[in-house]
Amino acid sequence: MSTIFTKIIRGEIPCAKLFENEHWLAFLDVRPMARGHALLIPKQETDYIFDLDDERLSEMLRVARPIARAIESVIPCRRIGLMVAGLEVSHCHLHLVPIQTVGDLNFANAAPADPQSLQNLAAEIRSALA
Repeated sequence: MSTIFTKIIRGEIPCAKLFENEHWLAFLDVRPMARGHALLIPKQETDYIFDLDDERLSEMLRVARPIARAIESVIPCRRIGLMVAGLEVSHCHLHLVPIQTVGDLNFANAAPADPQSLQNLAAEIRSALA
């Protein structure tokens, strides 16, 4: 099940990385719904979020929380919205999107982002994670 996310995990495709450990990778979306839109993915190739084992499924939110807090500290927003659509890429992923309203969680808002701007923003968010 090699997907674009697998290629990102392997370093074959660059990303604006926010966080990485043995099991997880978080990076900025290249087609963000809003500035600061991030994706959190398991390194284990799993298509459907509810196919993750109990430990990984609960760990996903524990890993997401500090990333969300870091994004909030850099991007003014009411909160970080979470979305699991699960159809765009056949690799489980959690969207963390800075939002003002529920309507901000909408793929119609997505537009390509400038790669250098993503790298600069990722550096700011990584600093807030430290």
